[in-house]
Amino acid sequence: MQKIAVLTSGGDAPGMNAAIRAVVRKGITLGLEVYGIYQGYHGLINGKIKKMDAGSVGDIIQRGGTILYTSRSEEFKTEEGQSKALDQLKNKGIEGLVVIGGDGSFRGAQKLWEKGFPTIGVPATIDNDIAGTDYTLGFNTAVNTVLEAIDKIRDTATSHERTFVVEVMGRDKGDIALWAGLAGGAESILIPEAEFDMKEVIERLQQGHERGKKHSIIIVAEGVASGAEIGEIIQKEAGFDTRITVLGHVQRGGSPTAFDRMLGSRLGAEAVELLHKGEAGKMVGMKNHRIVAIDFNEVFKKNTDINMDFNLDMYNLNKSLSI
Repeated sequence: MQKIAVLTSGGDAPGMNAAIRAVVRKGITLGLEVYGIYQGYHGLINGKIKKMDAGSVGDIIQRGGTILYTSRSEEFKTEEGQSKALDQLKNKGIEGLVVIGGDGSFRGAQKLWEKGFPTIGVPATIDNDIAGTDYTLGFNTAVNTVLEAIDKIRDTATSHERTFVVEVMGRDKGDIALWAGLAGGAESILIPEAEFDMKEVIERLQQGHERGKKHSIIIVAEGVASGAEIGEIIQKEAGFDTRITVLGHVQRGGSPTAFDRMLGSRLGAEAVELLHKGEAGKMVGMKNHRIVAIDFNEVFKKNTDINMDFNLDMYNLNKSLSI
């Protein structure tokens, strides 16, 4: 293998640039030509491909987002779109592809692999919802972004003696809500993985109020309900002065933490190593602090039950600590 390429796809995540940097510089170290594909699979279909050198990725490890940009491509989901993408890769003489993204991005990478083109995935999504890895790129940074917001909200909640409902990202998986809520001392955390009873949530708020508690923080993952819905119920049923904060896309941005920079560097370099050794059709990830590789089919198979026991343990721990 002489030429490889890298693209970012799906939602952006802090740490993507660290992974891009690692792919380019590790590839150069191994004597490979490395190409950057701009705007994800859409850019691949349209030939937005540029050769990169060590200087191309200088001064990016500390930056959020992705210098290669990202987009979603409906065309790539079709046979015709995939054929166009393969033609672009072959025309450039590219022999392997590193795809940095989430579940949808990996399904695209698998389609190329099934057509005989070597691909390796690097998991990058703030939701931490990819099986086969303990952590995905961007998750650690997103949790710290939410935690910083919770700390600031608590200051004003205390000053005004209010209850705040904070809505965070997490459509199908509540890791951001769970980790930030536990670390931020939230009174209740509502996540998709655990059933909840609003009567119990309100009772906990009332019990806290009765023992002199002046403020409360409720963290809601967007996959459970909107913050506005939960806030309206609390205001109506408990009568507490309640405010809503929806953190939204602020959770995606910002300079990556040391952990995400380290993770992106390790995963990006390992992805290149695998391609160089002739391995493909896999995702690189971290399990118990070790870098591992797992077949795409296994990633998709296990994606419905990710760290469920661990999440429920943390969920129950928060219940016992936030009395």
